[in-house]
Amino acid sequence: MKRTVMSWILSRAFAVFAMVAVLVNAASARTTKVIYSFAGNRDGEYTDTDLVMDAAGNIYGTSVLGGDFGSGTVFRLTPSSTGWTHTVLYSFTGGADGGEPYKGVTLDALGNLYGTAVTGGGGVCEGGCGVAFKLTNSGGSWSQSVIHTFTGGIDGSGPGSGLTFDKSGNLYGMAPTGGAKGFGVIYQLQPGPKEWSLQVIHAFAGGRDGATGSAGRLLLRDGNLYGVATVGGANGKGTVFELTLTPAGKWTFRTLYAFKGQPDAGFPYGGLSFDAAGNLYGTTYYDGANNLGSVYTLTHEPAGNWKEKVLYSFVGGAGGDSSISNVVFDAAGNLYGTTSDGGAGCSCGTIFKLAPAGSGTWTESVAYRFQGAPDAGFAYNGFVADGAGNFYGATVHGGTSDDGTIYKFKP
Repeated sequence: MKRTVMSWILSRAFAVFAMVAVLVNAASARTTKVIYSFAGNRDGEYTDTDLVMDAAGNIYGTSVLGGDFGSGTVFRLTPSSTGWTHTVLYSFTGGADGGEPYKGVTLDALGNLYGTAVTGGGGVCEGGCGVAFKLTNSGGSWSQSVIHTFTGGIDGSGPGSGLTFDKSGNLYGMAPTGGAKGFGVIYQLQPGPKEWSLQVIHAFAGGRDGATGSAGRLLLRDGNLYGVATVGGANGKGTVFELTLTPAGKWTFRTLYAFKGQPDAGFPYGGLSFDAAGNLYGTTYYDGANNLGSVYTLTHEPAGNWKEKVLYSFVGGAGGDSSISNVVFDAAGNLYGTTSDGGAGCSCGTIFKLAPAGSGTWTESVAYRFQGAPDAGFAYNGFVADGAGNFYGATVHGGTSDDGTIYKFKP
C-alpha cells in the first residue's frame, strides 16, 4: 500500500474478518457507489480530502499527490445524466505555489476556492513550510495565487487543515507545527486591497491548551471558533477548544474539555460538528473503552460549561476502528461517519451509523464496509451532503487503479 510521507496516521496492524464482511456487505453494497476512481499520475492520487459542493451540484476537493508535477491537484467533479466528469483545476509544482494539499478547499460566494498545502512555498522547513492559496474562477478559467507563504516561525508551518470563512471574508485555519512555542498555531487571514495579511490568534503552548491542532477544519458559530487539538491538554490526550472575539478585537482561547484517555476518548484527528441545539460531536483515533477510538459529544450546559460523554467506543475487526472523520446528521437525527481501519478483510475502513435510542443512549451499526480496489478503501474524511440526503466522501486508496476514489452513500 502506498503511504504519503506527510500522512498523520500511524501504520496499524489489520485484523481479518473477510467472511463476516462479505455476508454483511451483500445486503448493504447497494447503498454505496464509487462515482470516480483516480488514475494516478496527472489525474491525481491519494485523495485525503474533505469535499465541498456548490449550488449546481459540482464537487470540489484535492489530491495530495499526482497532477502534472506529482505534487497534488485541486479537482472538480461535474454531474450529468451519464455520470460524473473529473477536471483537474490546478496542478501544484511543489515550489513557490505549494505542494501536497490536504483536506480540500473552501468555496466563497463568487465560486473561488481556498485551501492550504503542507509543503512548498519557502521558509526554514525542508521542502518548504507550506502555503495558503486561492483559485480564482474567471468565467471557467482558473488561476492560482498564494495568499500566504508560511515561514516556519511564529506563523507556523505545514498547514494541513481546511479553511473557514467568517461573514467579513476573513479565513481561519490551523498549522500543526511552528509558532512561538513550536506546537502549532491558529491563524486568521484577512483580505486587503492588494494582499492578505496573517495574524496568529493563538499559539499552542503544548500544555493545558493542547498542541498540534487537528486536521479537521475550525467551526464558526455565533462569532466563536471551535476546534480540537490532537495532543496535549491536562491529560496529554488532546482538547476541545473555543476562541471568542472580545469587543476590543482580541481573541480569547478557552479549553472546553481535556480528554482523559481510556475509557474516555483521546487523540481527536477529525473535526467537530454541531447539532441544532448547539451541542458538539466528534471522533477520536485512539482510546475509548477498547483503545480503538470513539465517538463523543460535548453538551452545552446553561452555566456555560460543557459536559463530555463517549457515545460509542469502536470494537475493531469487522466493526471498524480508528476514526479520523467528522460526523454528519441525516434528516432523522442519526449520526454517520467513517473509520480508517477495520471492516472487511482488507481492513479498508467502514461507514458507521449511530441512532439515538432514548435517554441519551445511541445504537451503533455498520452501514458499509469498504472492500478496497476496485471498491473504495481507507476513508480518512467524513461527508458532504446534497439536498436529496445523499452523502459524498473520499478515500485515499481503492478504485480501479487503487489511487483513491470519490463515492456516493445513500443512508
